[in-house]
This record gives sequence, C-alpha cells and structure tokens, in this order.
Amino acid sequence: MTSTTASGELDRTIGFTGALTIGTGTMIGAGIFVFPGLAGGRAGPAATLSFLIGALIALLVALPASELATAMPKSGGGYYFISRGLGTLPGAIVGIGLTFGLIFASAFYLVGFGQYVAGILLEAGIVDRVTVTVGPVPLGIGVGVVGGVGLTAMSVLGTENAETLQNLVVGLLLAILVGVLSISLIDLLGVGGQADLGQFAPRGYQTVLPTAALVFTSYLGFAQIATIGEDIVAPDRTLPRAMIGSVFIVGILYVVTLFVTGHTFAPETLRRFGETATVEVARAYLGLPGAIIILFAGLLATISSANASILSASRAMYAISADQLAPEAAATVNRRYGTPHFALSFAGGLTVLLVASGRTAVLAEVASFLHLVMYGLLCVTLLVLRRRNPPWYDPAFRCPGYPAVPVVGALASFALLAFMQPLSQLLGVFLSIGAVAWYGFYARGTNLRGKR
Repeated sequence: MTSTTASGELDRTIGFTGALTIGTGTMIGAGIFVFPGLAGGRAGPAATLSFLIGALIALLVALPASELATAMPKSGGGYYFISRGLGTLPGAIVGIGLTFGLIFASAFYLVGFGQYVAGILLEAGIVDRVTVTVGPVPLGIGVGVVGGVGLTAMSVLGTENAETLQNLVVGLLLAILVGVLSISLIDLLGVGGQADLGQFAPRGYQTVLPTAALVFTSYLGFAQIATIGEDIVAPDRTLPRAMIGSVFIVGILYVVTLFVTGHTFAPETLRRFGETATVEVARAYLGLPGAIIILFAGLLATISSANASILSASRAMYAISADQLAPEAAATVNRRYGTPHFALSFAGGLTVLLVASGRTAVLAEVASFLHLVMYGLLCVTLLVLRRRNPPWYDPAFRCPGYPAVPVVGALASFALLAFMQPLSQLLGVFLSIGAVAWYGFYARGTNLRGKR
C-alpha cells in the first residue's frame, strides 16, 4: 500500500528560501513578461502607478493573511482561514474557487512557457514561423503540455523537488532581470542625467485604476505561500517573512520595469507589441542578445509560476478533501514521497488539458477575480476572529495597523472587482454559484467554523 488516508500529514520540507521563491517566482511570471505591453499601451509610463497600487493592495492583504497563517499553518491557505472564521459555505466557495483559479493560472503560465520556447528557437534561427504555427499541434502548445506533465510528475515524487527547481529558477531569473533592468535604466536616464523622459501620463490619469485591475493578476503569488503552509518549516517565522517579503521584492521590480518600458516606447507602440513588449525593450538597449536573454528569462518565469501554481492547487484540493468537502481520495498522502498524489494528478492533469485547448487568457483573468474575492474575505475573517477571540486563536504574528489595515484591504479588494472585464466577472460569478451548488449537493451540514 502506498498511501495513507486523509489523516496523514504532509512532510514539512520547504524552508524560507523555498517559500519566498514560490511567491516571488509566481508573481514575476504573471507580471513582468505579460503585462508591461498591455499596461503601458493603456496608460503609458503612468502604468507604474497601476503596479504600485496593486502592490499596496497586495500588502494590505498580505499583512492580515500573515497573521492568519501563523495561527493556522495548514494546507489550503485562504480556504482554511475563511472556513474556520466565517463558516463552511464561504470556505467552500473560496476553496473550490481557489483550486480552479490556480489551475487556470497554471495553464496560462504553461502556454506562455511554450511561447517563450518557440520565441527563443525563432530568434536563434533554429525554426521558422511556419514550423511554429502550422501542424496538428502548434510548437508552443506542445511544449506547454510536456512541461505540465513533467512538473506534475516531479511534484508527485517529492515536494523538495519542486522547491529545488523553484530556488534555482527564481535565483537565475532575478539575476537576469536585475542585470537587464540596471543596464536599461542607466541608458534611459543617461550617464550625465541628460535624458528627456517625456510625459508621464500621455493618456491621462483616469487610465490608472482600470489598468491596476488588469495587472492585479501579477500579485497572486504571495497567497500561494499560505496555501502550502502545511509543507513549510517553522511556519511562525517563515510564513510572514516570505509573504510580505515577496510583495516588496516583486513590487520594486514591477515599478522599475514599467518605468523603463513606458519611457522607452510610446503607448501605441507598446499596445502593438502586446505580450512581447519586454523582449522589445531589451532589444532596444541590448540588441539581439538582449532579446534572447529576456526570452530565456520569460521561459524561467513562466515555468516557475506554473510549478508553484500546480503545487498550490493540489494543496487547496487536499485541504477541502480533508474537510470532507470533496472526495476523500484527494486527501490521501503517498507514504513513500509524502505528497498528495491524487490531488496533484488532478490539478496537473486538468492543467494539461487546458493547455492543450490553447484558450487560457480569459481563464487567467478569472483566476484574478477569484483571488480578489478570497483576499477581501481574508481581511473580513481577521476582523471576525479578532472580535470573537476563540481560545485556539494564538497567532505568532500580529497585523500592524489593526483594524484599519484589514478594513482598507477588504474594501480595496472588493472595489477592484468593479474594474475587471465583464466576461471575467461573469465567469467568476458562475464558478462561485457552481461552488454553492456543490456545497448543497455534497457537503451540506458540515460545520467547520471554529474547528481546528
């Protein structure tokens, strides 16, 4: 027999560096290599403010989430906190939404991974554009499918494998980004300080908030650290340091990237470049070698994001199964490897199917919608638990600025939903209704509020 029942516990193998790189790697993949062209095309250099607003909202949520995480360092993160603080139905909505939202995001990242591999081969002259796009399976989609299968298999064989990959990939990625951005920023500002940076908001400041809603997907990664809380060593210290630290690191990188991008090309040009804008910025300052380096960095970023998201999706599914809100099989733990192999197989398998469909852009925005709902409810949960003060609630980290920080964090998260695309809002609401229906069919009568 290779597995235990739902009472089995996961091995705590992820240290501070692994937790930090899971959050940082996920957020870099979503932001720096996807959104600069889209955001700069909307707001020009003022998109820097959009990313700054996103970072502030993320920090307003990361502080309350850190307190909850040290009180309840369990798999499922936001699902676990909300189900214990607000009750089973809100927890079920968040848990199911979190699981599928992370799977959607994983598929989006893997499609991007395949596109970056194809881009490198194109730039190097190894293949031509016809080879990339023509055939029963486009090259990028095929590479994404293979990547999804490989990441899932690696995670099943041990969480420490996923952590090792994440540490190596994110370390190399950060080194590349800091180097390229430093050279670009020095060139942009001019050695003698004579650069003309032009107009900061050529399309007006009214574009800043809608752009912030567009790019908020970039800040989903810090919550994934809490989702794997049961895998983390010394969670009392590791969780708050990793969650808050990842927001600071990535926020600084985003602001610098958007400053360089917005002042290098006009908004119309950035809109035309779209998702390849970061590559074109590197090409402008470093030529063809710069373009290839950034394509390679994009490859690293998307694979690290997919790796962290598949791992986190499996832990969210493991948590709702352990609470009997999903079939028991998803909470079984492999005795040999200490991993929830069924939950990982489901998350990875569905991710691969979505990658094969090639239609993942909308799903990424739906993931953002579902995370914003969870972020708002996380802040509400902290307010409820502080007021009730149950005897088991003993966090090692206390949210500074209470109650203002969670109140503003909740209001900001819910308000940002209004600026999202209508289709993403509709699909997010549809999935939430589906979660309510599943609760009524499968888990009605289960009471998790106050349970540890």
